[in-house]
Amino acid sequence: MGKKLLLIDGHSILNRAFYGLPDLTNAEGKHTGAVYGFLNIMFRLIEEEKPDYLTVAFDVHAPTFRHEIYKEYKGTRKGMPDELREQVPLMKEVLDAMGICRMEKPGLEADDILGTIAKRGEKEGMEVRLVSGDRDLLQIATDHICIRIPKTKQGRTEIENYFAEDVKALYGVTPLQFIELKALMGDSSDNIPGVPKVGEKTAIGLMTEYGSIENIYANLDNISKKSIKESLAANRELCDLSKVLATINVNADIDYSFEKARIKDIFTKEAYELYVRLNFKNLLGRFENKVTENSTDVTFDECVSKEEAESIFDKAKEYGEKSADNFVGIGILSEDKALLAVSVCFSKDKAYYLELNDSITEGFIRESLETMSKTCRLSFFDIKHAYRFFTPDHAYNYERDLACDFDILIGAYLLNPLKNDYMPEDIASEYLQLTIRSFKQIFGKDKVSKAPPELRKEYTGFLAYVSYMSAPILEKKLLEEDMLSIFRDIEMPLSYILYDMEREGILVKREELKAYGERLTGRIEELEKNIHGAAGCEFNINSPKQLGEILFEKMGLKGGKKTKTGYSTAADVLEKLAPENPIIADILEYRGLTKLKSTYADGLSAYIEDDERIHTSFNQTITATGRISSTEPNLQNIPMRTELGRAIRKVFVPKKDYVFADADYSQIELRILAHMSDDKGLIDAYHEGRDIHRITASKVFHTPFEEVTDIQRRNAKAVNFGIVYGISAFGLSEDLNISRSEAKQYMEEYLNTYPGVSNYQTSAVEKAKERGYCVTLYNRRRPMPELKSGNFMQRQFGERVAMNAPIQGTAADIMKIAMIRVWRRLLKENLKSKMILQIHDELVIETAPDEKDKVKEILESEMMGAANLAVPLEVECHFGTDWFEAK
Repeated sequence: MGKKLLLIDGHSILNRAFYGLPDLTNAEGKHTGAVYGFLNIMFRLIEEEKPDYLTVAFDVHAPTFRHEIYKEYKGTRKGMPDELREQVPLMKEVLDAMGICRMEKPGLEADDILGTIAKRGEKEGMEVRLVSGDRDLLQIATDHICIRIPKTKQGRTEIENYFAEDVKALYGVTPLQFIELKALMGDSSDNIPGVPKVGEKTAIGLMTEYGSIENIYANLDNISKKSIKESLAANRELCDLSKVLATINVNADIDYSFEKARIKDIFTKEAYELYVRLNFKNLLGRFENKVTENSTDVTFDECVSKEEAESIFDKAKEYGEKSADNFVGIGILSEDKALLAVSVCFSKDKAYYLELNDSITEGFIRESLETMSKTCRLSFFDIKHAYRFFTPDHAYNYERDLACDFDILIGAYLLNPLKNDYMPEDIASEYLQLTIRSFKQIFGKDKVSKAPPELRKEYTGFLAYVSYMSAPILEKKLLEEDMLSIFRDIEMPLSYILYDMEREGILVKREELKAYGERLTGRIEELEKNIHGAAGCEFNINSPKQLGEILFEKMGLKGGKKTKTGYSTAADVLEKLAPENPIIADILEYRGLTKLKSTYADGLSAYIEDDERIHTSFNQTITATGRISSTEPNLQNIPMRTELGRAIRKVFVPKKDYVFADADYSQIELRILAHMSDDKGLIDAYHEGRDIHRITASKVFHTPFEEVTDIQRRNAKAVNFGIVYGISAFGLSEDLNISRSEAKQYMEEYLNTYPGVSNYQTSAVEKAKERGYCVTLYNRRRPMPELKSGNFMQRQFGERVAMNAPIQGTAADIMKIAMIRVWRRLLKENLKSKMILQIHDELVIETAPDEKDKVKEILESEMMGAANLAVPLEVECHFGTDWFEAK
């Protein structure tokens, strides 16, 4: 068997990747999704084909011979979206960094280059595989040239293979005849006009019968269908032009050598650094054992004795006290909550590594870090994790003049909250132009404690080094973007408070949780029996396909939406059908309860620790708006809509003799909207202290306040909150189950009633477009790349975000300020009560019985005093012996 040559149509595959993947961006805001998708396809092809030679060809954005001819008839090709266009040079840069042969030439299209190379390869005795979405290339298929065309089926990319015999089997013509077939039927994607009225089926019939265009025209009188005969007769010139356009030049004048295309080691150091910059983390594993050298001269000295360690900490403390910014970088390495090693860095070319032993103990490290924290600024990656092993001075001494310790993770998040994650290697690459290996690359799936000491030293040493080197850069950027205050005064103090809440945890009655699960099981089985009885047969209720067939085919319910995989049984579809048949209500309840059981009744029990408490993780670097999220488990998503769903809160209880205090902001986002819009009507309504939804209903529906119906109030409430979230008329119509025109009228009436809101929305979008970001009242930024998108739907989404993000982000900021104020008051007044949960606009305090009145006063005064808005903040506080009762 001869050598194998793999050819890829660059623009075609990049285009396919662009439309087949979500729009990804890296930390610099560059669009990268198409490049990422292209590489995945290319790697798959390389693994399948194992080629000896590889070439990627691109069109050049200069007129080609065929373009020039076609322009006279129908203009040029449709331009590509900006988000794709900017990735073309990036794709070429990546290929060049990998040493992959890349071909392009003005005046030639990619298929001319590919066709020419393919034919040359065949003459050299090679097996050629040519990958493109362009079916024009089928004309060069032979027994040794296979055209591979990617297709998307059911969300997956499959590749169809065409040798000469496959072309013949599919179209009934040879590859050379395929040129004339395309000339007859045309191809809009390739700007081949074809003959009007001659579609694929007709063209195949004509070519099968007559064999060529010449023969078809020689036998025009024998063509029975009058319209086809007349069109052929009237469009001979267009048919000939189409043949010219469809014909690939397989003898193009190109400078190409197979030696240049030979595949060498494509996983180069240059490519690795580029992948890191582009945030292609899932592809970095391909460089395993290929790139091990880091792009810096920093060295790591190991300290093994306590005397050496004390000396290093003393030098670090001395340096931190004297330096302009007081920074000392610290790297922490732990496993299963146990500290393994620490690194310290206060120099641009050296860090010190301390692995725990009999003399360098966890207690010694704690004492050393706490001493330094009093006069230095310790810089960490993910400082909340480090709080397990030391208590920072700023946690309790929060009135000190020295700026607090520093978390490069939080700093990087504030500067770009749109990233999916922020790892040390990302920060090193973006802010230090430094390439380091990730945790996964260094340790793989092995336990850290079992890894060679050199690997632990490398990882921990770079944690300290990157923390030290990037902290002043991040701090300067935060200052430039007016976010240093939110970093220092909100996010950093909050980091310790979240750690403290995680450490406290919340008590769960294990047996009651089990009983709750059994109660759910009983109701689920009852519903299952009802559903099967109503359907007249047994089926898998959890299978959307089976459920759709039962509802819309067997039972004949109207309103089914058929998709490629069957009928849609999404909640919004079923909710509209609920009045038609009681089975729908049972199905919706069944779904809700099965999710409750799996996620909460069964799922939560796995998180109950030896102290009978669940210790969730609170995340402050996840959401784009700044909201705190909860994971492992998510306690912010405990159901509230149904009685059985709410009942799970009964298993969350305070410790013996304590009670829960639950304080909730009332309509905080609507109040922020009133402040930001400066709308007199909204502001007056809040100052009157009356029901805002009833007031809105009265004004929107022109009904006296006392005569507003419950339905009018419900609709006004939906409009009130919908406006906050930038809801569309379609969205409101779906929520209220009313016509789109009626929803549009509601919204227009609302905006006429509160004109300041309309002005705010317009202004918010305009400012976001002008700046490229939107801001909260506390200067938290949310970049707005969506507003520059070439995709209309993306731009519309961006406009909604531009209206909502400043409101939601400000609500998040106010809640964080409130948490800091409440926590510090509890501390200052030496109370036994502890803050243990935050759920969006709600705080839960595990309250000592003799501190109830004091805790209530603290919650109300500190939460209401967290912001000074044009309207008052209101807080509702309740007590209970479990979370259900308190809420």
